[in-house]
Amino acid sequence: MSRQQRDALDALLRSVPRAGTPPTVEEQRIGFAAAVSRPVPEGVATRRTLLGGRPALELIPAGTTGPGRLLYLHGGGYVIGSPDTHAGLVGELARRAGLRAVSVAYRLAPEHPFPAAVDDGLAAYRELLAAGTDPRDIVLAGDSAGGGLSIATLIAAREAGLPQPAAVVVFSPWADLTLTGGSMRSKEDADPIFTESDVRAYADLYLGAADRAHPLASPVFADLTGLPPLLVQVGANEVLLDDAVRLAGRAGADDVEVTLEVGPGLPHVFQLQYGRLDEADAALDRAAGFLTAHLARHPDTARLEPVR
Repeated sequence: MSRQQRDALDALLRSVPRAGTPPTVEEQRIGFAAAVSRPVPEGVATRRTLLGGRPALELIPAGTTGPGRLLYLHGGGYVIGSPDTHAGLVGELARRAGLRAVSVAYRLAPEHPFPAAVDDGLAAYRELLAAGTDPRDIVLAGDSAGGGLSIATLIAAREAGLPQPAAVVVFSPWADLTLTGGSMRSKEDADPIFTESDVRAYADLYLGAADRAHPLASPVFADLTGLPPLLVQVGANEVLLDDAVRLAGRAGADDVEVTLEVGPGLPHVFQLQYGRLDEADAALDRAAGFLTAHLARHPDTARLEPVR
């Protein structure tokens, strides 16, 4: 790992529980917010709103026009994180794609266990459609648990008879809450952020006694037929590597257009290190290009050119 990559990890490491007395959920939430939160990019306005009955943060890059919308579901193991902790990352993706974005504060465990987060993701997507937004003008994105939740939301939308959006991008998706991926153990020494026990603790809080292989909890076991084009980005140095690889494989097997990118030597959700890590900026550019390319298949949708 380069010095630039190592320096980029310092903030994230402070938010992960280590030896000693385990922090409370509230302490984890406070620590995560302090470690991960970054300012909204210059030129991106924000507005508090509601979507699907939940608080949400809208992010509007300057000069954005047209109906294109990005629905973002943040990471944090279904236990921590919020639209505020991810405002910098979402703002960067929105700015580069030239899209209005909305990041939803879905309900968190343990106060609201599975399937509350999926219900909230589906409600947010349903409201965008009910407001008259053409599904061809909607794209989804999410990181970590929010990546798995993005896929679960689309599965739930399909089962509800709703149309699919234009595309979806996931960063280091947590897509197997049974923790059976080989990298959960083989990459533990390489992963500078998480261990298997860290990930298991979040799964316990979110799922409790629920079936950990349920398709809406672990989309690697779901039928993904009919989902929109999918871009999966993951770091090679993370215990969730196999979640991403198997999710992409499942999508391909189910005839979904899918692109998998594995970043050598990179950690979990390395995209958070934009502006500090060249690989993060390049990955966000590719993600933005993927979203806008699929929106462009709908010729009536006008929008900004992606920012490079």
